[in-house]
Amino acid sequence: MVVETVVIAVWAMLPAYIPNNVAVLAGGGRPIDGGRTLDDGKRILGDGKTWRGTAFGTAAGVIVALLLNQLHDGFVGLSGIGVPEFPIHAAVALAFGAMLGDILASFLKRRTGRERGAVFPGVDQLDFVVVSLLLTFIVATGWFRVTFTLPVIVAVLVLTPVLHVGTNVLAYAFGLKDEPW
Repeated sequence: MVVETVVIAVWAMLPAYIPNNVAVLAGGGRPIDGGRTLDDGKRILGDGKTWRGTAFGTAAGVIVALLLNQLHDGFVGLSGIGVPEFPIHAAVALAFGAMLGDILASFLKRRTGRERGAVFPGVDQLDFVVVSLLLTFIVATGWFRVTFTLPVIVAVLVLTPVLHVGTNVLAYAFGLKDEPW
């Protein structure tokens, strides 16, 4: 039961796990905030949040969901685990929600005086998860309720920080990130 729950959690969250990684690789270009600041003199988001990174990250998450849909029957047949298929609106909500969560975290970082790349424990690891789940609940309520049972949500909240730290350390080791968090 635990293994099945973990597999479902990872499968269901892959469209949300992928976007921020792709945004790091494909980012750059024009910042979403256009270099603007708020009354406090601090950037709204900073140079790390770009239109290109957001678009490519979201597209990558949707593509992953569509690929998982293609693998669905074979995976279920081999494993016997009832992983979900992704309706397009759920795929978009998961992927874009992840990007939006990261954007909102950058806004919070700027407001709390943290510079780009500064560590923000808890927020760094779960921002994209919380917003992707919330947006998916709003956009695909029925699918969300069937897919994200309480055990699956708990698994996501436990696994995500571990996966997040692990992938960031690897990205840092390969020179893709400036900091290992």
